Amino acid sequence: MNNKTYKNLFPPEDLEIIPIEKAKTIPSLWYHHTDVFSLELEHLFPNHWKYICHVNQIPNSGDSYTTEVAGNPIIVFRDIKNEIKAFYNVCKHRGGPLAIKKGTKTVIQCQYHGWTYLDDGSLRGVPDWNLVELFDKKDFGLDPIEIDIWQGLIFARVQKSKLSLENILHDIEDRISPLNLSDLQHHSELTYDIDCNWKVYVDNFLEGYHIPIVHPELANLLDYRSYITETEEWYSLQHSPIKGGKSFYSNEGGEAFYYFVFPNMMLNILPGRLQINLVIPVSPTKCRVLFSYFYDNLDAKVKSGVIEEDIAYSDKIQEEDIEICEAVQQGLQSKVYDQGRFSVKRELGVYHFQNLLKQEFKKYTEIMSNE
Repeated sequence: MNNKTYKNLFPPEDLEIIPIEKAKTIPSLWYHHTDVFSLELEHLFPNHWKYICHVNQIPNSGDSYTTEVAGNPIIVFRDIKNEIKAFYNVCKHRGGPLAIKKGTKTVIQCQYHGWTYLDDGSLRGVPDWNLVELFDKKDFGLDPIEIDIWQGLIFARVQKSKLSLENILHDIEDRISPLNLSDLQHHSELTYDIDCNWKVYVDNFLEGYHIPIVHPELANLLDYRSYITETEEWYSLQHSPIKGGKSFYSNEGGEAFYYFVFPNMMLNILPGRLQINLVIPVSPTKCRVLFSYFYDNLDAKVKSGVIEEDIAYSDKIQEEDIEICEAVQQGLQSKVYDQGRFSVKRELGVYHFQNLLKQEFKKYTEIMSNE
């Protein structure tokens, strides 16, 4: 992106952070312009932690999980010492994908040509290589990727920064206590492909303003009048008392916590249950949302049908969100819309998220101005 294009897309007035009472929403172009999308992929997501999986999804030595971080394939696994490690899922021969070799717990094998690596990333075996000259195995080891673990959740990032995971997620552990997410068991993952920009989906998650209109059944579950939004530096929290009556949440009520961790992760925490949503950018006007479900007393809840009921209920809510998000995407791309305003009472979370986006884009402005 050249300076002229950048200035047209990000004029100073659109990057200014002003009080919510006077603020406008971000420009509609940011929801569908290809240069904005490219900027996010290149400069936003690589600098922030991304949730990978729960430690209970790789419980034993030799277990692995593959995914992407900022467009880079990675593999996370437990080694023979039960330690969790991560490497770029890229063989140094010709870029093939990796997996734990069958029958071993410590050998990583390329699924393209069979090169093998030890669990420290060093190259071990190279088939049919005896005629190759000037080759040193030490120069072809796997590249590690930075990981950290919080409450049993594994995170990774491809670029180092001063933002530690603990500093980003501070105080959440105390707030949700006595629930410890490390103790929950993984049940399943579901994905939804949605025809909207990833930020449309995030905006929608970050406010309960739409609940009475879009989710009338959910409005009967949550105490909407007591719905509160709080913000911290890198996350926001929406919480509400549960009215009760839903067996898969709590017959006695309790409280629902909806955390958003910048830039694209949601932690939906209810009594005995965690649902993680990860919003994955696919194109300027498409995203994919990964839902991961975790429960306490997993076997008993499976047997009783509680989990089946929970997921079916969640799926219904998700279909309602997909319908409205796809309609909003069309509205944002229309010729009559550019910027709106915020409900001070109901849209603090959206305002907080959009301000963080402005801060990130402003950093890039400074980089451009210094070149």
